[in-house]
Amino acid sequence: MSDNSFDPKRLRLSQDFSTLGPVKKVLMQVPVRRPDPQQFFRVHPDPEMRLEPAAVLELADRQETYLVVPDVYPLVANEVKIKVLFSAVTRMGTFFLWPVALPEADGRINSWSRSAMLASEHAMKRWTRIRSNRSLGGYDIEEPQAALPEPEWPEDLTLAHAIELAFRDRLIDSADHPVLRQLRGLF
Repeated sequence: MSDNSFDPKRLRLSQDFSTLGPVKKVLMQVPVRRPDPQQFFRVHPDPEMRLEPAAVLELADRQETYLVVPDVYPLVANEVKIKVLFSAVTRMGTFFLWPVALPEADGRINSWSRSAMLASEHAMKRWTRIRSNRSLGGYDIEEPQAALPEPEWPEDLTLAHAIELAFRDRLIDSADHPVLRQLRGLF
């Protein structure tokens, strides 16, 4: 009995990959982070694609970033930082939100935040890479030597959807939020 189920001629795929049809990448998560020092990135130049100002709570021990709604901000004002959430994309097409600190109420800003803000403005026009420079007390800004194509931003992505994907499990919207309860020592 001859079963030709495993005949290579029957199993070989066509080499005409155009028949497979185009695919569309579906954005399911958005990291909130500083740009990787080994990757070039761009910042979306449209002001509608950034959240400014935003109350951000960073838990360093858990490496988690939370977004605090304005009504809850007064309860944790001494715990949060006021930042801009910039929409950014890497050369590999990874979309992320980059939190950059804004100046304090008195106008002061530390040198790291100042250089990050300058880098974000630079990255709105050119592919950019940042590297920590401790002796400078800020970031070095680098450009690629070759001309690179303009970034491909995720289709139909709104800032609201990006924020939802980034903070769906990390939005502090009430005084009873578990993170706030932990900060108050209630558990």
